[in-house]
Amino acid sequence: MRIGILGGTFNPIHCGHLHIAEEVYTACGLDEIWFIPTCQPPHKELVDGVSFTDRLTMVQLAVADNPQFIACDIEGQRGGKSYSVDTLSCLKTAYPDHDFYFIMGLDSFQELSLWKEYQRLFELAHIVVTARPGFVGTVHEFLPVAIADRFCYDADFKKIQCDTGFSLIPVTHTCRDVSSTEVRRLLTESSPVGGLVPDSVIQYIKNRGLYSD
Repeated sequence: MRIGILGGTFNPIHCGHLHIAEEVYTACGLDEIWFIPTCQPPHKELVDGVSFTDRLTMVQLAVADNPQFIACDIEGQRGGKSYSVDTLSCLKTAYPDHDFYFIMGLDSFQELSLWKEYQRLFELAHIVVTARPGFVGTVHEFLPVAIADRFCYDADFKKIQCDTGFSLIPVTHTCRDVSSTEVRRLLTESSPVGGLVPDSVIQYIKNRGLYSD
């Protein structure tokens, strides 16, 4: 199976996450996309004290109507800081016959050299980099210098391939720029977030009293 991996704090999950997942699902011909909430993000503080259980439940509610979207609690089960390389290693061990497509935004990809054992990511999965329409240049130019020479352009298949056999895949997404930070601000101000967050997630947030002063 071809499985997309979309990780994040999902604090909370919003429609931008779902829209990007839909576009990558189609562009890469995937069978499923697994949404993996971070237990403890290694590069930023988890704000508002929302528990892993709450964030996982919000993901489960958001994807409930799409059988190709799956909420995965692997990082909650493992506990501690959530490093992508560790998660992908565990997934490859548990599902050796699956092909994984690790999804990340262009802003995160530009900081890839700061990630733990980032070189190993290309030994475990294809890397899908999402960017807005109008992006100038190629994702290839943002590869860390230390590994850039391990990639070449495959003209036959029109893709950038690593010497491991995995590819670097750019995907243009057309969703509105919306962030969890913006959603949390609106919720704190008691402003409406309809259209930004799935209705089932909005109701869960209200019932649990999340993101309120």
